[in-house]
Amino acid sequence: MDLKLTGWKTLAYAELYQPLAGVLGDRSAKPFTALNILTVGDLLRNLPRRYLSGTELTDLSTLTEGDHVAVTAKVLRTEIIEPQRFSQRPGNGRLEAVVTDGHGRLQLTFFGKDHLLAWWEQQLQLGESGVFIGKVGRFRNDLQMSHPVFAMLDEAGQIVATSQERARAVEMAQSGLVGMYPATAKLPTWTVAECARLALSAFTGDDPWPQWLRDEAKVVDLGTAFEYVHRPNTLADAERGAGRLLFDEAMATQLTMAYRRHDASLNTAVPRPRQQAGLLDAFDARLPFELTAGQQEVGEEIFTDLAKDRPMQRLLQGEVGSGKTLVALRAMLAVIDAGGQAALLAPTEVLANQHFNTIKSLLGDLGAGRMLGSAELATDVVLITGSMSAVAKRNAMLRAASGEAGIVVGTHALLGAKIQFAELGMLVIDEQHRFGVEQRALLADKASAKPHTLVLTATPIPRSVAMTVFGDLEVSTLQEIPAGRAKVDTVVVDALDHPAWVERAWARVREEVSAGRQVFIVCPRISVKNRADGMGVEELAAELRAGPLHDLQMDVLHGQLPTEAKDQAMANFASGRTDVLVATTMIEVGVDVPNATMMVIWEADRFGISQLHQLRGRIGRGAFPGVCLLVTNLPRTELARQRLSAVAATSDGFELAELDLAQRKEGDVLGASQSGSRSTLRLLRVLDHADLIAGARMLAEECVAKDPRCATPGFQDAIRATELLAGPDWIDRS
Repeated sequence: MDLKLTGWKTLAYAELYQPLAGVLGDRSAKPFTALNILTVGDLLRNLPRRYLSGTELTDLSTLTEGDHVAVTAKVLRTEIIEPQRFSQRPGNGRLEAVVTDGHGRLQLTFFGKDHLLAWWEQQLQLGESGVFIGKVGRFRNDLQMSHPVFAMLDEAGQIVATSQERARAVEMAQSGLVGMYPATAKLPTWTVAECARLALSAFTGDDPWPQWLRDEAKVVDLGTAFEYVHRPNTLADAERGAGRLLFDEAMATQLTMAYRRHDASLNTAVPRPRQQAGLLDAFDARLPFELTAGQQEVGEEIFTDLAKDRPMQRLLQGEVGSGKTLVALRAMLAVIDAGGQAALLAPTEVLANQHFNTIKSLLGDLGAGRMLGSAELATDVVLITGSMSAVAKRNAMLRAASGEAGIVVGTHALLGAKIQFAELGMLVIDEQHRFGVEQRALLADKASAKPHTLVLTATPIPRSVAMTVFGDLEVSTLQEIPAGRAKVDTVVVDALDHPAWVERAWARVREEVSAGRQVFIVCPRISVKNRADGMGVEELAAELRAGPLHDLQMDVLHGQLPTEAKDQAMANFASGRTDVLVATTMIEVGVDVPNATMMVIWEADRFGISQLHQLRGRIGRGAFPGVCLLVTNLPRTELARQRLSAVAATSDGFELAELDLAQRKEGDVLGASQSGSRSTLRLLRVLDHADLIAGARMLAEECVAKDPRCATPGFQDAIRATELLAGPDWIDRS
């Protein structure tokens, strides 16, 4: 992100988006990059993890276990305990000291070699006063501090010569409440606090929110909030300051979504009402199964949207195998019946090819265009990807531009300037989180009127996340699994305590293949440099070929293969020529091989809950039951190992999505941490702050009603900042 942006409408945003070096200097600002703090605003919004009660406030008689405090006290006694008397730390002794402030007593404990113990004892002269900073613990029913930061004071209360770091810590601890910030080895919390106060002194910006909005939200002004956070007099003030900063995140996100919804409502679209006796009716008549109640209900919601003169903006989320592709295809056919074309945008070539083949298969001769023998109502379906030959791509482009192709499936190649449509009436985006708002707009701009947009996601999204990330879209949900889908059993294979279970897993693969079925083996990595780090696709495939699966037909699939090799590997597996496919998560979504009934996920603890659920959704898609084996080397006590047990315990994707969100930071869910980029949600936790988000959404609607043209400078800056930070996440959150 370019941090030297100009053109902010408010002084507050102009100051907050200054590079940190402009206030601290290059040398002082550089260590902050490790904390992803790049601007003045990043630093001022960097909240302390907790607050330390300073020496002016702390009475030893009032201390309780777990307090983080700084105390001024006098040394009563010291004693060095020899190493042999403390067997838990062989080779180290300990120094015990007792200090008092006249009201209560506190024990201090230091561990180390003889020379360190002697040095500490020399520092802690009997009868001398000092400042001691740390966490209060308990040992043998006595309160104690283990290895406190400390500095001794002279008779005038001044710090006796000591290290610069300890002196700074004590000086700050003597000033009341002190924030304890996230720190690094090169950037201790005292330095962060000093720099935050320096940035605070330089901040002069007016509040970007109008007074009426602050009044309705019952929040303090921005300058006061920063003051309360970084220079609090009371914990209540610190909480009020943090509350304002939380509100700002929620409000900026919801305001951005509210104006997107408003802008979309002003656009016109060509109504595409459902036609009778058309391609859709012909398709429905040929379906060899009944649509689920959910598919019918969502289908009617979409048909209602398509009939309006405002562009549909709808998100369709569905449980694994719930039939989202079928719902989307029926919507595309309705648009074709009404004189339009539909484009389906997929994030990868493998997925684009899968969609193309699935749609062609479902349509049969209804998707054969004007070929001899095709149905009278038939339309053409074409595929456009970057790796196609020039001739094939040109032919597909001509059929899209002429209108001969009613359905155009493709990857980012559809966004190219040379791709034209005769009458683009609908845009279907699969896995929306991998495409940004800007990319969506590029394709939408290829139509004379705004096309109707249907966004698909195979990852169940908790309502709190949907409201935050997809707040510009109406949401439809498919939870019902179509009849005939086979059950998938999931089992954790404990390779640490039961290595023989891994051998049994490979034997189970052979049994499945002997029964005429196929198996996925999924690895989190393509390859590893050091075998001590485990195995990737290439290493595991080589070991299986040489060992337990030596006589099976095996292929590999990963992102570094040439496009032709990837397509061939997928085609071989889909046609049944390959027994086992060893792959990365390229097969996570969209891949449909009904004969695949087993999946082995290697190093399964490296995957998140939702991703594991999506992966196992690739099996059991036919008439035969499936089994998914989660192989791990982690002990049962590890959180990642416990995630595997949760996945094995339920097949409810929405339940697992809530658990996934509860266990991981939102940065993971929203995509920021996956690329190291900056998230719009530095403080907000969508589960913990759901009520705040809902309230901000209502206030955002009120903002749009009061200012439909978004003329308020603070609104413009908040939206700009949100899209600036969110852009990289939403464009490529893979």
